[in-house]
Amino acid sequence: MTKTTIESKSKTIIIGFEEPFCVIGERINPTGRKALAKELEAENFSTVEKDALEQVACGANMLDINAGVVYNSNPNPNETEPPLMEKMISLVQNLVEIPLCIDSSVPEALKAGLETAEGRPLLNSVTGEEERLESILPLVKKFNVPVVAISNDDTGISEDPEVRFQVAKKIVERASDYGIPASDIVVDPLVMPIGAMATAGRQVFELVRKLRLDLGVNTTCGASNISFGLPNRHGINSAFLPMAIASGMTSAIMNPVRKQEMDAIRAANLLNNNDPNSYEWIKANRVPNDEASEPGSTSKTDERRIRRRRRR
Repeated sequence: MTKTTIESKSKTIIIGFEEPFCVIGERINPTGRKALAKELEAENFSTVEKDALEQVACGANMLDINAGVVYNSNPNPNETEPPLMEKMISLVQNLVEIPLCIDSSVPEALKAGLETAEGRPLLNSVTGEEERLESILPLVKKFNVPVVAISNDDTGISEDPEVRFQVAKKIVERASDYGIPASDIVVDPLVMPIGAMATAGRQVFELVRKLRLDLGVNTTCGASNISFGLPNRHGINSAFLPMAIASGMTSAIMNPVRKQEMDAIRAANLLNNNDPNSYEWIKANRVPNDEASEPGSTSKTDERRIRRRRRR
């Protein structure tokens, strides 16, 4: 089965159909976060540090690093993103052990991240657009890294899942022309908001199955897209993720700080036999020390119950 290898200087993560679902933490991204964007322009990385540590503590397997800030002092991202990406990658990889995902729409920022990153990061992303294919695939080949392949092309994003499949197939074939194996392509089939398209869930489940069976590629998505615009988004996300995993999805870019979604993923791993001895499930749901009991011992709760019985 297809395995995609991502590495930091000290840790290796495998994305694959027989592997635990890979959680890619999305928080280090200034898009829609005005306070973080302002901090980054001022070279204040305190929130980046906090988000990195918190996501790892909550169970992220990889961290997405996005430096997409439009500076008030210089609105040209081709000039501002590459040096900012270097600083962010350097900071985060010295703070955490897990691998990184370098995320930018600016090719020079991706290159700067690749030159700074230690190990074998995931590159985010290439699309089916000709200009993007020609600028990103040579980087993927040169640095020997896996890449996220987003299923849109020069015509835009199609609502037809078959068109999105054909775009993904095109990217895989073009990558092969560069000597890049399908195992280094992680396809994002593009999750549509269920509130705007009632068939969005079924579409992506069917598309993920087809990508797995016909192309043999791993998949990812922006998990929260499915619930955009609806109330109780975490409820929807936590139902969507296990269903996507059951369909063959192997990773997602998401917020690992949300316990509801992480519980759903850990349960899916357990039920898919991707949690040996139920270790991760038990570790995440262990009863606090004052309530827990070692084998052969009596917990404090049990002791209180015994005392109550003796008084009767």
